[in-house]
Amino acid sequence: MCTVVVHVPAEHGRSTRVLAIRDEDPDRPWNPLGRWWPEPHAGVVGVRDVRAGGAWLAADTDARRLAVLMNRADLSTPLPESELVSRGGLVLDSVAGKPPARHPRTHGFNLLEVDPGGTRVHTWNGEHRRTLILEPGTHMIAHDDVDDPATPRIARWLGEFRAASIAEGERWWMPWVEILERSSALESTDDQAIIRDNRPHGYPTLSLLACVASVSDDGIELSYGELTEPGHWGGLDLT
Repeated sequence: MCTVVVHVPAEHGRSTRVLAIRDEDPDRPWNPLGRWWPEPHAGVVGVRDVRAGGAWLAADTDARRLAVLMNRADLSTPLPESELVSRGGLVLDSVAGKPPARHPRTHGFNLLEVDPGGTRVHTWNGEHRRTLILEPGTHMIAHDDVDDPATPRIARWLGEFRAASIAEGERWWMPWVEILERSSALESTDDQAIIRDNRPHGYPTLSLLACVASVSDDGIELSYGELTEPGHWGGLDLT
């Protein structure tokens, strides 16, 4: 139940900005932002899932490709569990320029892609795969559709992210982080919370970390930070 905010610029030459908050089981190990993969992904930087070897977020800085994965519920799962593969491989394929198959052999997902061709979200619900090209503006994505008002945290916070000024300079993301801090006044089990404890909803996941990315013609700049306590706001030092 990760959350992603993305700003798509209206003017050519401006940066696409991304804030991604990862919800995962704290007992599932991960490697922080770094270069963890051998060829053919040796040039990729990302957050690696140690168990399956894929990525939650990854970027090919030379190709200016960025991808972020969010889980999505299946409407149906036509394949046996033993025949399904980890969704983390989709992220590595994406930054290599390979979009998801028409019928991926995975559970459902939303996959954000940013590259020189634009910004898009691939969705798969176990029955249908769709691709949505994001229009200029600020968007919010979680486990349902893009900007979906049926998702309580999107209904509550999308307007604030849209109203926030996109800062310039090295710490451009601070207006968005300030919204995260304000949102943490909610209990992390609240449906409207962004910093989350999903266990009461039947998932063993809590908000663990965040990445910010700026994607432009000049390349990709990434920063990474972990919450001091899973599922709770104690500040976020993005470096």
